[in-house]
Amino acid sequence: MLHSVVIAGGVGTRFWPLSRKQRPKQLVDLLGEGPMIEQTLKRVEPLIPPERRWIVTNREQMEMIRQVIPDIPERQFILEPVGRNTAPAIGLAAVQLLRLDPDAAMIVLPADHRIENVEEFRGILSRAADLVKDSEVLVTIGIKPTRPETGYGYIQVDKGATLLGEDVFKVKTFAEKPTLQIAQSFVQSGEFLWNSGIFVWRADAIMKQIAEHLPQWYSGLQEIADAIGTDREQEVTRVVFHALKGISIDYGVMEHAPHVAVVRGTFGWSDVGSWDEVWRLLPRNAQGVGTKGNAIAVDTKNSLVLARDRLIAVVGMKDIIVVDAGDSILICPREKSQDVRAVVEALEKQGLTRYL
Repeated sequence: MLHSVVIAGGVGTRFWPLSRKQRPKQLVDLLGEGPMIEQTLKRVEPLIPPERRWIVTNREQMEMIRQVIPDIPERQFILEPVGRNTAPAIGLAAVQLLRLDPDAAMIVLPADHRIENVEEFRGILSRAADLVKDSEVLVTIGIKPTRPETGYGYIQVDKGATLLGEDVFKVKTFAEKPTLQIAQSFVQSGEFLWNSGIFVWRADAIMKQIAEHLPQWYSGLQEIADAIGTDREQEVTRVVFHALKGISIDYGVMEHAPHVAVVRGTFGWSDVGSWDEVWRLLPRNAQGVGTKGNAIAVDTKNSLVLARDRLIAVVGMKDIIVVDAGDSILICPREKSQDVRAVVEALEKQGLTRYL
């Protein structure tokens, strides 16, 4: 059977000051469409019944998520004692699902992405699910690039090796976030797709690859699997997760697995990874200014101004980000929006935890 697994443990430090430990990015309404985790769950409703929708997170965020989406039962949360990146989170979900359903297939979804064409997106997921049904292939969803973006990873495809008709290809290699010059060459070649971080596979297939390429994590996950349903489960999970280093599923497994396919999508995807991306996604006036709340922009171009109750007025500026969180304000050039996490690091070093 097909299950959805939403990965929802991150804090979203690049979205300070709105994203905080007590209100992480996936629970913030950045685009006026509601919390992103809520939109993520809604997108898979026609494909997967409620009892097969799972969320991987930590206990603190589970309580916050249930306040926003109260109809998700606690039993459908898979809790990490500490964040260890995506490979352990996915492995933990896989061992839980295999206990319930030996034939489980997984759609793995980040909690904080935006999709414009939801119907096309569902169609892509259905094609991917058909591809993995009786196969050990690992499928990722790639996005046809619309610009030379330096904030995304890339997937190089083998255009001569289609696997299931049009827009399904064998993966040649994965590439990390490139420089602008390299990103331009990727887009011009026509061989590269954006790496969406959305995956589809059988739970037993991904566990086989974790065993091959991350044997320490596989051993730890098997210890957890043996403890599921006993009074030892929480403690065993805590010990395993604290003992081992974190690693992403891309770096740990996908770059090494022998059977990896990519389904190409053009459904209007964004990982909403920075304030600059929010500027791209929000409606803008003729001068390229996007605003929310009590904001005025005069003689200002290509900027984002997000206000709350007090008025924020911006005059004679261009290419800037202004975000008011009530107790703090962020001001930075759009080109530096990826560096906002450095503010969070500075606040931690200075002990200003009330702003985190």
